[in-house]
Amino acid sequence: MNKPLLIGPFTQLLPMTGLPLKGALKDEQLPIIENGGILVSEEKILKIGVFDEMKSADVDIHPIEGQHVCLPGFVDSHTHICFGGTRARDYAYRNAGKTYLEIAKAGGGIWDTVTQTRKASQDELIDGIIARSQKHVKNGITTIEVKSGYGLSVDEELKMLRAIKQANETLNATLVPTCLAAHMKPKDWNQDKNYLDVIIKELFPILKTENLANRVDAFVEESAFSPEEIKPYFQKAKEMGFDITVHADQFTTGGSQVAVDFDAVSADHLEASTEKEIQLLAKSNTIATALPGASIGLGCAYTPARKILNAGGALSIASDHNPGSAPMGNLLTQASILGTFEKLSNTEVLSGITFRAAAALRLKDRGKLEADAVADFVIFPTDNYQEITYHQGQLKPSEVWKKGINVCK
Repeated sequence: MNKPLLIGPFTQLLPMTGLPLKGALKDEQLPIIENGGILVSEEKILKIGVFDEMKSADVDIHPIEGQHVCLPGFVDSHTHICFGGTRARDYAYRNAGKTYLEIAKAGGGIWDTVTQTRKASQDELIDGIIARSQKHVKNGITTIEVKSGYGLSVDEELKMLRAIKQANETLNATLVPTCLAAHMKPKDWNQDKNYLDVIIKELFPILKTENLANRVDAFVEESAFSPEEIKPYFQKAKEMGFDITVHADQFTTGGSQVAVDFDAVSADHLEASTEKEIQLLAKSNTIATALPGASIGLGCAYTPARKILNAGGALSIASDHNPGSAPMGNLLTQASILGTFEKLSNTEVLSGITFRAAAALRLKDRGKLEADAVADFVIFPTDNYQEITYHQGQLKPSEVWKKGINVCK
């Protein structure tokens, strides 16, 4: 049996432990271990502490030379990185002043990606997921939520979710699949049948049988599904044992109320949320997920993150990496920019991409560096953790560890 591996010493080790799931956080609350070390065995963390105090003949050592900061591997709790094609034309049209409706009439919008994703083979989708995931890993992200939603039929949604499952088997990251068959109403659907009813009856059972997803999402919006339309869908999903998450309050309100009513794990977007929705979410167990990449891509307001935290809510920050509204896909850059506009402390930003993001996926074994957690962590070449957000994603990790293995040197 191999000896446990001691990694360090780190100038600063940020375990992200002892912090509450909900509410505002001050940087004075952030725990920092100086000259810290992480003891790892069989994919799990055995112990964290002062490096010199953990050295012994019973451990092997992976030395960290120079000054470095270590913190948990980042968790991106909302992405759409399974897709075909590009929407560069949409981006140019938006910047030139065209409206969403004008872009859609010109052949753009979500339906453009649906068309291109349907044309792609499952192998092509797998290759795309792997390539995008590898970029995320290099930026310190070790857990990535991935949605379907560009298939919009039983067979095409299955193709996407099977591609996500296969990609997950070959990656140095954990992919968490989510079924977003209720992304929009398919333009080519036979109107004699209720689309959501068909998804419930024909797709949901296969998701369970093939273990393709345990999470169901829906876009609750005037351009997609109304609260009244989606409630029976979510009710059936809950009865079948699926976790619920919601695309909520992106352009109009109503989605966050649905999320709270169904005890959703998270309500994502929230750019249009008012004080009513903020208070509603803060008093619930639903994680509020900000998606600053969509605000940057669309040129719209940011999620009211400061108000959510001040009201006592839990805030996750995710990239929304997708081909249309959030093509950048750089979580740390987006989170840092959100922090600037919403006046978030470093502790709030880092919590939003570590343990609070893990909670938005109901993952209790990551997002913190502590005994029995998965040994996912990221190492930055600096002596001060404040440099990480200060450089807005341009300070790159020197090492990324996944399940106790250095996967990005």
